[in-house]
Order: sequence, then structure tokens, then C-alpha cells
Amino acid sequence: MLNNIKKMKKFLTLSVLAITILTSYDKEAHGSQKLKDGRWYAEFTVKNNRIPFVFEVEGSASLPAVTLINGAERVRLSGIIYKGDSVFIPIKDYDTQLKGVIQGDTIKGTFRRLFSETDPGTPFTAVYGNTPRFTPQGQSGHTIAGKWDIRFISEKHVENNVGIFDQKDDLLTGSVLTNSGDLRFLEGIIDREGFRLSAFAGLSPYLITGRFTDHDHFEGEFITARQVTPITGVRNEKAALADPYSLTNLNSGYKSLGFKLPGIDGKPVSLSDPKFKNKVVVVSILGSWCPNCLDEMAYLSPWYKQNKDRGVEIVGLAFERKDDPAYVHKVLTNLVNKYETTYDILFAGKLGKSLEVLPEIDQLKSYPTTIFIDKKGAIRKIHTGFNGPATGLFYEEFKSDFNNLIDQLLKE
Repeated sequence: MLNNIKKMKKFLTLSVLAITILTSYDKEAHGSQKLKDGRWYAEFTVKNNRIPFVFEVEGSASLPAVTLINGAERVRLSGIIYKGDSVFIPIKDYDTQLKGVIQGDTIKGTFRRLFSETDPGTPFTAVYGNTPRFTPQGQSGHTIAGKWDIRFISEKHVENNVGIFDQKDDLLTGSVLTNSGDLRFLEGIIDREGFRLSAFAGLSPYLITGRFTDHDHFEGEFITARQVTPITGVRNEKAALADPYSLTNLNSGYKSLGFKLPGIDGKPVSLSDPKFKNKVVVVSILGSWCPNCLDEMAYLSPWYKQNKDRGVEIVGLAFERKDDPAYVHKVLTNLVNKYETTYDILFAGKLGKSLEVLPEIDQLKSYPTTIFIDKKGAIRKIHTGFNGPATGLFYEEFKSDFNNLIDQLLKE
């Protein structure tokens, strides 16, 4: 009996000790499984290419946030979730996610498009520390600062674009403008091997590489998670895109828009509603998944608050990846909340159905496409694409043209 009591005491002592050790270990493990505050270097693995990006972490002990960094751009991501040794970083703007396993100062994981059930994900790794996006390999004998005619060469066609770059020593920033919009904020270096620029803001990673054939020409590649496109560049300080007001046209016989579409609250809205009577109306054709559309909304939302009392209305027509009501409500609500948008955002249908919803338009060539309507309801101009803050003077020119056009329509 006495031996049994001694054995029981010994068992209880060992059990308490084991629980104490496990509890202590669990606390330590739990702490080490959170992202460290500070800067992280990361890179996607895309076939034979590595696309670097950088981000910062703050508030990891309480309300963690991750900020993606691309030149002057800062994309703040909140709602970080920890589960066991895994971290989930949602990117609400594009319905995507970075998911990884934390192993001390490293993360190994995948970037997935949540809206796609078949997306296998793009692998990435991240390392804690102030590692530069690119490490230069010697000095370059060339400069890329200025404007360039850039051609994207695919099997089906050649696309003429414009590159604008700034250079400080071996550091580069800039963007590439297309007739649909720009590639937003690119950041990189120039060295004896050529130049490299990358960006990741949540939708797709970008990498642009170039090798100079002489001072005014280069050859290279535009690399995304899905494809590699050959590119060429020619220096041209007068480089320009086609007139954005000349690319999208009305079908014969149409002068106005006749849509009637539901808002986020489900109530139908049409341009025949009293709120639009005798007003200048701007119709933005967009998608919550479209980076250039988000840039346009970031401009239009505060502009509308400042100008709506002048007799101007804005309506957004959103074409989305899915027509599931719950999905549509989620992505459009996220969009409205982020930009504090107070004008109507309507669900126009599933992506690819624009000709059914807008038979007045000959062919929708870009998201966004912006339609300007006068006080009598007549379509006066159609602007294709949007070049945002990353494009510098091009963005300033757009804002000037936009305001001049609105002023002209209001005076009529």
C-alpha cells in the first residue's frame, strides 16, 4: 500500500513537471511562430526565374500588418491569421492570399488566387532582414532614365507601349504604360548585366529584365507568374501611346446608355433615375480585380465628394470573376469600404459579358473604360484605360484633361 502511494506521488510529480515543460514549450513555440517586426526579403519561383519582392511587418504581437513595398508604393495588408506554425496573409483587393509556414527567420509558402479553384499557387520563400531587392553586379556603362518605346512581342501580335524610368546611381524606379493602363510601381537596379525591375502588389508578380545592345536599345523579357514575353526597347523622349479617347467607339445608332443594374444593396439603378437628370455623368466600367481600376477609384472617390454639388454624378459598373451573389457582395463591399466610395457601384455581370450588358459599346478594350455623358444623357467621350500615380506626368495630364472635360460639360 505504501509503495503504491509513493508510486502515485512520483507519477503526479512527473506529470506536473511534464505539463509545465510542455506549457513552457508551447508558449515559446507560439511566440517564435509569429512574424518578426521589420523588413523581409522574398521571392517567387516562376519556372526558371525568381521574382523578388519586399515587405515589412509591424504589430506582430497584437494586430499584425504586412506592407508590400514597390518603390514609392505601400500596400498595407491587415487581417493576418496565425494557425499553428502557419501564417495566412489575405490580400482583399484581389481576393488572393499569401500562405506560408514559419521556420524561425524564414517563410516557405504559396501565393494563391482564392477566386480560382484550380490555381495550384505560386511558390515563394521569405527571409527576415534588410536584404536588397536586387544585388548589383558591378557598374553599368548605360543609363535608362527617360522615356522609351517598348514593344511586347507575343505569338499573336506586337504591342507598342511606353516605358518611363528614373535612375539614381544604380537604383531604378518607373513604370510601363499600355493602352489599357500601367504596370504600376516598378523598382530595381541597373548594373553591368543590364537592368532588372520587379513589383508585387497582390495580384501578380512582375519582373522586367533588359540587356543593352547599345546606348539607345535593349532586349529583354516581361515575366509574370503565367508567362514570359520577349520585349525590346528604343530610347525616345517623345514616346507616347495612342489617344485614349480614340480607342473605344459606340455602335451605330446609339447615343446613350440604357443599363438598369443592381447596386450592392440589390436596388436597381439606371441613368433615367431622377438623381441623374440634368447632370453630367461619369460611368466607370471596372472590376474589383483590376489594379488600374483601383487606381482610378482612388482618384474618383475623393474627387466626387469635392465636386458632386456642382451637378456631377459617377456610376461604377463592375464586371466580376463570379456572379455568385455572396462573392459579389463581398468583393464590392471591400472595394467601397477601402476607398470610402459614396457614388453608386453596380454589379454589371460576370467578366466577359460586357457586350450583353452594354450593347451600345462596339468593343470593350480595357478595364477601366470611362464614359462621359452630358446633361442631356448623350455620350460625349469614351476614355480607354487608366495610367495612375506611378506614371508621373502622364497621370497629371490625365487629371488635367479630366477636369477640363467636366468643366466644359458643366458649362453647356
